[in-house]
Amino acid sequence: MRCADSAELSPSELRLAFAAFPSGVAAVAALHDSVPVGLAASSFTSVSLDPPLVSVCMAHTSTTWPVLRHATSIGLSILAEGQHAACRALAARTGDRFADLSWQATGTGAVVIEGSPLCLECTVHAEVSAGDHDIVLLAIHGLLHRSDVAPLVFHRSRFRRLTD
Repeated sequence: MRCADSAELSPSELRLAFAAFPSGVAAVAALHDSVPVGLAASSFTSVSLDPPLVSVCMAHTSTTWPVLRHATSIGLSILAEGQHAACRALAARTGDRFADLSWQATGTGAVVIEGSPLCLECTVHAEVSAGDHDIVLLAIHGLLHRSDVAPLVFHRSRFRRLTD
């Protein structure tokens, strides 16, 4: 086996390679002028227990992140198995992403998706520029965890299920 060197790596080849790693899908959302604004992110990961931090990566081309970064509070919801339509809606480039979603806002304006196995109420802790994305560290201020709900899994551009 020979690994390709960096000069041979195209964005399309990298996307295919990165798709080999299954991930969950997170909805990142908040109220802006009393209207929910959000997006889908597959780059969610835990970072630290003390202080409690998670991260997501935001493309520099995102038109939604510039609005969310200034929110008082941001909701991060791990989508549940069966919430394929929610994922597609949140990933859409046009239209009302929340039109057919069941969501609720916290008292601080974080927006969470109902039925999610994990919902976090967060604030922006830091942003680190990394290539064509920003790594966004979010400080966790509240959470709701439901161990009886399976997450939505995204792998090789398809939705999958966890099995025992």
